[in-house]
Amino acid sequence: MTIRIIAAILFLFSATLFAAEQDNSKQQAAKTNTTSAQYPPLIERYILDELKSIRQDQQAFRAEVEHKVANARLDVSDRAIRYTTDTLNNVFIIITTAASLLVLMGWRSLKDVRSKLNEVVETKITELTSKYELRLKDLEDKLKRRSQEIIEAQEDISKANEIHSIWMRAALETNMHQKIKLYDELLALNPTDIEALIYKADAAFELGDYEWAFSLANRAIDQDEEYGLAYWQRACANAANGALQEAIVDIKIAVEKAPKLAEEIDREPAFEPLHDLEEFKELSS
Repeated sequence: MTIRIIAAILFLFSATLFAAEQDNSKQQAAKTNTTSAQYPPLIERYILDELKSIRQDQQAFRAEVEHKVANARLDVSDRAIRYTTDTLNNVFIIITTAASLLVLMGWRSLKDVRSKLNEVVETKITELTSKYELRLKDLEDKLKRRSQEIIEAQEDISKANEIHSIWMRAALETNMHQKIKLYDELLALNPTDIEALIYKADAAFELGDYEWAFSLANRAIDQDEEYGLAYWQRACANAANGALQEAIVDIKIAVEKAPKLAEEIDREPAFEPLHDLEEFKELSS
């Protein structure tokens, strides 16, 4: 029984809550409908006011732009007029100054101006012509010198090749007479070739012509007193001619001028007549 009463009470309470919720929902729906009905006129009014404000701002901006454009055009026109006026004034000033200078310098007419201009031009042309003539002459002299140097260099090269060829032939030649002819060719090309003289003296010595070898050695010494091989060759000629003391002196000088020759003293066949001399033994020891 108690349970049924409690269930009935709960049912009644639930029905009451449901009815209250329904009433609240209806009231909120009524309010929403009322507010929705009031909003459209306000929105339309707001939009119209904004459009009016935008149109007014646009008209004001257009008026401002037109004003600035008009001012800019006036400014440009003013500048153009001022530039034209200044240019004309400058031209008149230049013309006036030029005329004054012409009058001050005595140029009374265009004929005077033309004659003076021709004189100045001719003077300048003459100066330039003279300057370039000097440059061309200098260039021509340099080219001539260069050409001469090239020709001399070619001649020297040709001469050096010829001398080298003759030395090679002389080295291969076994006939002493032919060797002497080749050395004569070398001396004809270069009379101061002391080596050619010494080799010629050696060839004359090999032929037994000791006097000629002695003379050629003396010529070599006259050309270069510091050339030790020339004294060596003269010592050979002196030893063959019996001038033993002179040969000893020449050997000493040769060794002093060219110390490497000391190693060849004992191996030199031309010094056999000197082997018994004490001085020679001292030199060879």
